[in-house]
Amino acid sequence: MIKTPYLLFLGDAPDQLAAKVGQGIRDWRPDISLGQIRLTGCKADLGLPDYTLEEAKNAGAKTLIVGVANRGGTFSSTWKETLCKALGLKFDIASGLHNLLSEEKDFTDLARSNECKLFDVRIPSEIFPIANGKKRSGMRCLTIGTDCSAGKMYSTLALEREMLSRGKKATFRATGQTGILISGSGIPLDAVVADFMAGAVEALTPDSDADHWDLIEGQGSLFHVSYSGVTMALIHGGQPDHLILCHEPTRTHMRGLPHYSVPTLEALYEMALPIAKISNPNCKISGICVNTKDLEESKAKALIEEIEGSFQLPTVDPFKHGTKKIVDNLLRDNP
Repeated sequence: MIKTPYLLFLGDAPDQLAAKVGQGIRDWRPDISLGQIRLTGCKADLGLPDYTLEEAKNAGAKTLIVGVANRGGTFSSTWKETLCKALGLKFDIASGLHNLLSEEKDFTDLARSNECKLFDVRIPSEIFPIANGKKRSGMRCLTIGTDCSAGKMYSTLALEREMLSRGKKATFRATGQTGILISGSGIPLDAVVADFMAGAVEALTPDSDADHWDLIEGQGSLFHVSYSGVTMALIHGGQPDHLILCHEPTRTHMRGLPHYSVPTLEALYEMALPIAKISNPNCKISGICVNTKDLEESKAKALIEEIEGSFQLPTVDPFKHGTKKIVDNLLRDNP
């Protein structure tokens, strides 16, 4: 069990999006987000109090969370001094990066001598079978995006919150490190060997009651040349009954790929649905979530109305406005 409250380490994050792990925890678990610690040059800010390690320790912080998800998921050499100092002050450390805390001798030696714990969230906790594609009971909904970091986790958590508020049986199924740190369970799908990813999703979303909803956190994008594989595994392994499209409208190129443009929602609709129907012929697209945080409110409202009119699907910014309209649509056929 990872001890709380958390001190969120942002390192020298080059932009706000690089700190999406910390941002997600801060937004969805503000009750355990005590503060943030930033290094020189950090361009991210979670709106939390800035602490030194000593100040955070005195304020009661128990675990330093590596709140940065850089491309490739590796430790920066500039971070090590701070992380080693944290262990010397008896902080536990949790990380979801591909570089493992447990493989850094400096960290393991200090953790041992100071009786601290290292949590590598990206290590799968079990061995998964190859997917079999057999139909499972229960309802499943998957978020998919035009790009990475387009709001899929936020949308899925917002769907769960709305369903639970109505007394429905619903479970957020985390598939990335941030979701796991928020919910306390899940599978770090991008750390699973490729042949077993779809099987891992089947294991994450087993047979359930007919009226139970598995709300599956999407990853990557079918259009992202770096990360499309994990998206395909989620679609085939998840066998979703419903897809929710997610889009960030201000982005000028694919995340980390300035030479690739962001696809339209129309292109995502036309590509995703035929792929989803391979494993579930009854799959349908049932809503659209738009991340409008970088738009003026009037422009955001106009864009949402335009998209909703074009697709004739409920369209919302889930973090600003909730997901009531989308859940209404999901439950229309499956009350």
